[in-house]
Amino acid sequence: MFKSIIKLSAKYSVGNLLTLALALLLLFSLSGCGTFQDLFNYTRIDEEGNEIAGTDLNLPAKGLLRNGMDDYNVGKYFTAIEFFQDILNKYPFSAEATLAELKAADCSYYLERYVEALILYEEFENRHPTNESIPYVMFQKAMCNYKQIDRIDRDTAGAIKSIELFRQLIKAYPNSPYSAEAKIRIATATQFLADHEYFVVEYYIRTAKYDQAIVRLKYLLAMYPETDIAPKAQDLLTRIEAGNPPQSFLASWFPKLSFPDWAIFGLNDEKENTTVPEQ
Repeated sequence: MFKSIIKLSAKYSVGNLLTLALALLLLFSLSGCGTFQDLFNYTRIDEEGNEIAGTDLNLPAKGLLRNGMDDYNVGKYFTAIEFFQDILNKYPFSAEATLAELKAADCSYYLERYVEALILYEEFENRHPTNESIPYVMFQKAMCNYKQIDRIDRDTAGAIKSIELFRQLIKAYPNSPYSAEAKIRIATATQFLADHEYFVVEYYIRTAKYDQAIVRLKYLLAMYPETDIAPKAQDLLTRIEAGNPPQSFLASWFPKLSFPDWAIFGLNDEKENTTVPEQ
């Protein structure tokens, strides 16, 4: 075949030879990739006239996705995330890549890698702003912060940020299946913030810093008037402003505030804490 091409090339000009060289280069490239049937997915007909389906180029990605979902559905998130990441690394433009992105984020979330999961959810939202899963992604972004809520004597950033993100979800998708739960989570996180303020007040009372206690009590009542601790805070504020702060039986004024419940926050720490609260 190639001898014939070489003999034929003698009849052509230099320009034609260049064209012929390019054609040969293409021929060698194709020969390295197999046949056209390997390059394109199309329907073929065999010698008996039966239709033969073309090669499915997405088959490897589909297999990885199937394996990943099999592990994911039984809680094997460590291995599932590897399959999803393989799809993203090897087949980033496949039809399976979008779901692999989302499930990789879910795996990180269920592995309690909340910072990593949050980044992956944000990347998914930025890449696929019109995807039908966006309400779910927004909910999960909020949950990544919600799950980082710690004890009432610790940093409140997780609660504050989760409330902000839950509210964004409710505003953007008020009728989504996640909005009702988002409202419950907002109420719970808000109660956490109010309890944190009251915990700080307790510290100020114990150290006789009544001016600071008054400031925090007023802030609590202004920001969280509907919380369970608000009536107690109002009674305490009235007493301090009257010049009669509690001097004894402090436990009656400062009931033990329950730490976040396991079912709500993913924590189960009921131990007494005597450290100085973060303010």
